[in-house]
Amino acid sequence: MQLIDLIRKRCSVRSYSPAPVEQEKLDYVLEAARLAPSACNLQPWRFVVIRSAEARAKAQACYEREWFRSAPLYILVCSDHSRSWKRPSDGKDHADIDVSIAAEHICLAAAEQGLGTCWVCHFDAKRCAESFGLPDGIEAAILIPLGYPSAPDVFERTPKMRRPAAETVVADRY
Repeated sequence: MQLIDLIRKRCSVRSYSPAPVEQEKLDYVLEAARLAPSACNLQPWRFVVIRSAEARAKAQACYEREWFRSAPLYILVCSDHSRSWKRPSDGKDHADIDVSIAAEHICLAAAEQGLGTCWVCHFDAKRCAESFGLPDGIEAAILIPLGYPSAPDVFERTPKMRRPAAETVVADRY
């Protein structure tokens, strides 16, 4: 599969099968995240795999949506601000950018393996940090449910609604 086809395939999945995710597929997805590029190669991320029933309940308490409960596991993507590059000209912390790249690597690798994901950013980050024992300086950034979609054809039937390139691309000057 060409990369552009994989990008077109990936979509936000909001209904999961109870089938467990094989360890080999989880390892593959995590390896894709580990290999993501980052500013100055500082790799300011940590990934918390949330799989046990007790840990899943903690994640579900941070984002109380019924569809979210159906995922067999979650990956909490965390930003390590003590490791991230800060742009000298204005102090911009690139942790959010770096972990976003890693998170999308997770989503693309999962789609390639036939697994569904969904970016979840609207969760109780403070509660999540407390529930999973995140130390100071480590931020709960993105919560990604991971599992087999309950509808196997979700990748084919979910339309990509994107603005045309003419609305998003300019040449030489804004």
